Amino acid sequence: MKKRLECIVFGRVQLVMFRDFAQRRASRLGLAGTVKNLKDGSVFVTAEGEEEKLSLLLEDLKKGPVLARVDRLEEKWLPETSEFSDFKILYEK
Repeated sequence: MKKRLECIVFGRVQLVMFRDFAQRRASRLGLAGTVKNLKDGSVFVTAEGEEEKLSLLLEDLKKGPVLARVDRLEEKWLPETSEFSDFKILYEK
């Protein structure tokens, strides 16, 4: 069943390649969505796809890349919206 996962990742998750990590993992799993830094130092991830693959992504996000330190993660599961065609990193304007 397809779903949408939205999560905010807290800890040392900026300036450690976290967005790139999330994008590579999500793309490898065939998920669509976005990842972006938030002004408070956290990272926001939105991903859509098969629930099983989203769960695998969630486990990766809880660990993060080598230089990251994930203190906590807030997750929200929602119905899929099909608004994404691939997985992209969003940059501040």
